[in-house]
Amino acid sequence: MAFKNPDALVTTGWLAGRLNDPGIRIVDGSSFLPNVPRNAHEEYRAKHIPGAVLVDIEEVCDTSSSLPHMLPGADAFGAMIGARGIGNEHKVVVYDSQGVRTSPRIWWMFRVFGHDDVAVLDGGLPKWEAEGRLVEAGEKKPAPARFKADFRPQLVRDVGQMIANQKSRAALVVDARPAGRFAGAAAEPRPGIPSGHMPGSVNMPVELVVDMKTGCVHPPGTVAANFDRLGIPGGKPVVTTCGSGVAACTISLGLFLLGQADAPVYDGSWSEWGARSDTEKRTG
Repeated sequence: MAFKNPDALVTTGWLAGRLNDPGIRIVDGSSFLPNVPRNAHEEYRAKHIPGAVLVDIEEVCDTSSSLPHMLPGADAFGAMIGARGIGNEHKVVVYDSQGVRTSPRIWWMFRVFGHDDVAVLDGGLPKWEAEGRLVEAGEKKPAPARFKADFRPQLVRDVGQMIANQKSRAALVVDARPAGRFAGAAAEPRPGIPSGHMPGSVNMPVELVVDMKTGCVHPPGTVAANFDRLGIPGGKPVVTTCGSGVAACTISLGLFLLGQADAPVYDGSWSEWGARSDTEKRTG
């Protein structure tokens, strides 16, 4: 079995052979949960794949929102991406420092804003380094480029749409958080937000798409079997969610690789749903 949309994932060998290709832009999309004592900027300056620029979701976001790393507007996204030397004409390859953990969020953001020529580096920086490939230090300051963003609302869901879906159950909600947080048995990483889940949602932790030991996406047959075992998509459109709209993108990536219809991401995710008093929650 092969992925039906294989171009959304590239290998380290493929990228290594194209480091000097002027039509490719490499993005370090590393980010960390608030309870993880790591700093994406410091780690990027210490080492990154040659030519890579850092796209920090804590900066390329709606800075006026109280919720974590919400999508910015189209003009703001275009300006921030263009300032990093990325134009509409470029193929974008995104990686992160944990394998395939946060890079799918950047992949999804590019697609939300109309750029389909974007792929995730399978295995990310850990696989790149394990193979003895070249890294560099410092901060790259590329010449600005022009990136015109074209917002695709069909790839995003907001809280109003999610509340409406609770009544209609038109879409299957797939939650990518760890099982303990989904069940309400483990704490959320953001203070003041109870754990639990939306009624009717299905739990699919990201390790069912990505092998946490290797940092690589599981083989196509394994990914497909894991979705099938949970009844996803089950004849319905799928909406993905998680803690703050990052891990959800890995589930959307998995579905896309398998050739399923685009699965929009609930951007506010549990950081919004769990904190509100007007949203229904379940445990167990």
